[in-house]
Amino acid sequence: MPAKLGFLGTGAITSAIVTGLNSPDDGTPPILLSPRNAAAGAELARRFRKVSVATSNQEVVDRSDTVVLAVRPQIAQAVLSELRFRAGQNVISLVGGFSVQRISGLVAPAAKVTRAVPLPSTAKRRCPTAIFPGDANAVELFARLGAAFAVETEHEFDALATATAIMATYFAIADGVSSWLVGQGIPQQQARDYVATVFSGLSQTAVEGPERSFQSLAADHATRGGLNEQVVRYLTEHGMFARLSEALDGVMQRVTTPYGFQAE
Repeated sequence: MPAKLGFLGTGAITSAIVTGLNSPDDGTPPILLSPRNAAAGAELARRFRKVSVATSNQEVVDRSDTVVLAVRPQIAQAVLSELRFRAGQNVISLVGGFSVQRISGLVAPAAKVTRAVPLPSTAKRRCPTAIFPGDANAVELFARLGAAFAVETEHEFDALATATAIMATYFAIADGVSSWLVGQGIPQQQARDYVATVFSGLSQTAVEGPERSFQSLAADHATRGGLNEQVVRYLTEHGMFARLSEALDGVMQRVTTPYGFQAE
């Protein structure tokens, strides 16, 4: 873990990371936040004793061993070009669409640059965070927040970033099933809780059996001639999974474009 951790940008993802690192406080380093979002920074500083707010972005850089870049892609170049980084400093970029090479040019002479895609679940320490390259400092940091998935190439990193676009779809599918149950007369809250529990159990089955492919798990849950097989066959025949692949291809194009993607 870094001796002192600084954040440029105090939006939702920064708040989630800071909350996760401090819940509980088990060896969390001092954290310094940029002053841009004053209300969010003040609230985090009030909640956590190791969190403070700097007077400027440059103060964050000057006083931090590791600087997390959590600014929007649209303003990243303007913000970073005004700052002076130092050699030996670690930089972790959450800026969507900006390659390691491009970030490195903006934060030189700091040479150790890592990209990461943390999700809102960092707040609960349940986040799978994609990392490139596999810097030990970044891996240790995000492993505390769930799991760190370091990859070998930037293309692989962009693919993992693309996969995060499925989160809203997951909940939309859950809502579709829940709404159908409500249409059958099930009380709304009961329908919602039932579907959430079913999905939770399925996810846990996959997590607890890492040696099993999703394809084999699907086969196990689709008895020949059974109800699950009927739904999978219907969706397959109507192109749902082909359309899903096409949707992800479209997201991948945005992920690799500096101003086309913004981490949520």
